[in-house]
Amino acid sequence: MRVDTNFFCTVPMPDAGDPSVAPTARRFGNDAVIECYKNLVAWAKTADQLGIDTMWLTEHHFQYEGYEVVPNLIQFGQHLAMLTQNLRLGQMFNVVPQWHPLRLAEDFAIADILTGGRMEFGVGRGTVPREAWALGTVVASGDNAMSAEHDRINREIFEESMEIIKLAWYQEQFSYRGKHLVLPPDDVPDRGTMVNTLTLIPKPLRKVDIYQPVTSPETIEYVPKAGHKAVYWLQNADTQKQKWDRYAEIRKACGTPVGLGQDRCLVLNLHVAETHEKALVKGRPGQDEFNKFLSPYGRFSSYRNPDGSKVAFNHCPTVEESNEQRIQIVGSIDDAVDAIGYWRELLDLKHICLFLDYPGLSRDDMIEQLHLVTEEVFPRLGEPIERRPITGSPLV
Repeated sequence: MRVDTNFFCTVPMPDAGDPSVAPTARRFGNDAVIECYKNLVAWAKTADQLGIDTMWLTEHHFQYEGYEVVPNLIQFGQHLAMLTQNLRLGQMFNVVPQWHPLRLAEDFAIADILTGGRMEFGVGRGTVPREAWALGTVVASGDNAMSAEHDRINREIFEESMEIIKLAWYQEQFSYRGKHLVLPPDDVPDRGTMVNTLTLIPKPLRKVDIYQPVTSPETIEYVPKAGHKAVYWLQNADTQKQKWDRYAEIRKACGTPVGLGQDRCLVLNLHVAETHEKALVKGRPGQDEFNKFLSPYGRFSSYRNPDGSKVAFNHCPTVEESNEQRIQIVGSIDDAVDAIGYWRELLDLKHICLFLDYPGLSRDDMIEQLHLVTEEVFPRLGEPIERRPITGSPLV
């Protein structure tokens, strides 16, 4: 099984899980942000040594609260690639509407060349209004009519941007005329003529795999038709299975069928210890903080009430709910083995990405998590960790 890991990139947060502290009450400075970056370097080196295939980082902006403090995943991932030997570095996700698509295409192409093809390209539409509006776009912020309209605009910009990125990477010359984006712009003079096409310099070394999160009905249909690899997170078993299988159905209908588990990745939040009780000591505060921070954005709306009904949009689950529904796991090595085994059987799982980055964990705590997962959980699961070979060489 391919095993990746994903980091939100959170600053050291010793009071994580304190119910008296509101997520927006904290304010961290640059020193704490730099400490987060030092942690990421240490964790990348550990993941490299332990056989992890890809380390994914998360893009966010303006987060003085300290939860997600890496705004440029390509730049930081390129740095980590230069400090490791075999670890791939990915973006989970570049928030495409917040970038000019050609700058994003250029930046990734350069990083791909410099790292010898060790970068993975992940794309998303965004979730945080504070970031989106300040960076020139909009995102859905709730479950009301205004939010639905913002979501429609965001989706249009995202899909146009993805068309442009692919044209730029794979066409020697290209142009594009969309509802929101026109490239090159009209009536651009250049040295006695008019600019009708553009050529991206440089281009990636290879055909780039594109990873995208799948949640909404529209995205369920778009991702396989676009040929992107699907990433699923924080889903209950029933909806996860439906979305997983629907991906394969659409790929087959498009004439690009996939094998069992192929081109799909499950992200699973996990905190593990030798015993269930020991795992709760740090896992409960970390998950409580994670849930409290993200529940206003509807991240846990896939959870179900005890009677099977849907929870509220802003539902904030307990650790017990998470464990029972296998959406997030805080528990013993055996608990982790059982949960991963359950998802493996349900989905014919071939690719899992473990989110271990609960707030409040120290550098040593995270290093311990990486060791426990690779040296205890997967051997007990009877599942070898498969790392794809590196075929390119960095530019030195």
